[in-house]
Amino acid sequence: MKLKIVILSCILSIQMIYGATNKHEIPTFISSSWLKQHYNDKRLVIIDVRKEELYNKGHLEHAVNLPTFKKLFDSKLFMPKINILKQTFSDAGINSNSLVAIYDNGDFIWAARCYWLLDVLGHTNVGLLRDSFLSLKNQNFKITTKPFIPKPKEFIPMVDNSIIETKLSTMLAINKKVIIDGRPKEYYDGYKSVAKRSGHIKSALNYPGSGNSRKTVSGNHILKIGQLKKLYSKLDKNKPVILYCQDGADAAMNFVVLKELGYKASVYEAGWLEWGNDSSLPIESAKGTKK
Repeated sequence: MKLKIVILSCILSIQMIYGATNKHEIPTFISSSWLKQHYNDKRLVIIDVRKEELYNKGHLEHAVNLPTFKKLFDSKLFMPKINILKQTFSDAGINSNSLVAIYDNGDFIWAARCYWLLDVLGHTNVGLLRDSFLSLKNQNFKITTKPFIPKPKEFIPMVDNSIIETKLSTMLAINKKVIIDGRPKEYYDGYKSVAKRSGHIKSALNYPGSGNSRKTVSGNHILKIGQLKKLYSKLDKNKPVILYCQDGADAAMNFVVLKELGYKASVYEAGWLEWGNDSSLPIESAKGTKK
């Protein structure tokens, strides 16, 4: 009886710690009006994933700088070790109660990379700003050149393996699940490649991560929900979707969009860097190569 009470107490404690994270209190795609209304919320953590030199030239007030290739990738362009990410997000002032809003230079795939990493680590109260930094700047948000150093908090990872795929699980999914290649079309077709081989994973469809946004002279924007629904309307929501690209960023962007649209999506992070360099794995190409 005492053991049951102790176990129940532990479960309730975990629920109290992570309850705020499981309850989604921030939009997946954050409008500038939402940001203005919640700017002074003490739980709000704004993350700027642009390069440090761009951040230092000007950023949103109270935005923490987590440069993508310094903080969100390791030297091999994979996810950093859990203990490193734990420290990174703790130093950024994120804990289980935090509402995390992320922006970048307008590619959105780099902000999405940060979103996916937080999601993998169990923090789902995170969203992408629909507007690029330039657009936010043009909307009269306060811009400063002074680096913001937040008060560190304790970020506790709770890894969600259901949104992570491997080479093996992706191979087994060919012709069974939906596989989406998030690279630009010329890479998908096999006319360009960062690996030894060119083409795409057998049966994969091509939805470039960049296709989820639009460029304008006043700054870039993520497409509206109606536009995104139309873009992915041919996909079967009853089938799980595996996403990949070159370095996990375009795939992360597709992940954020498909998750918001109600699809069950996961990311094969190693992507073409691994698949394209392994001659034992099946590929297809518009140039006629099938192996």
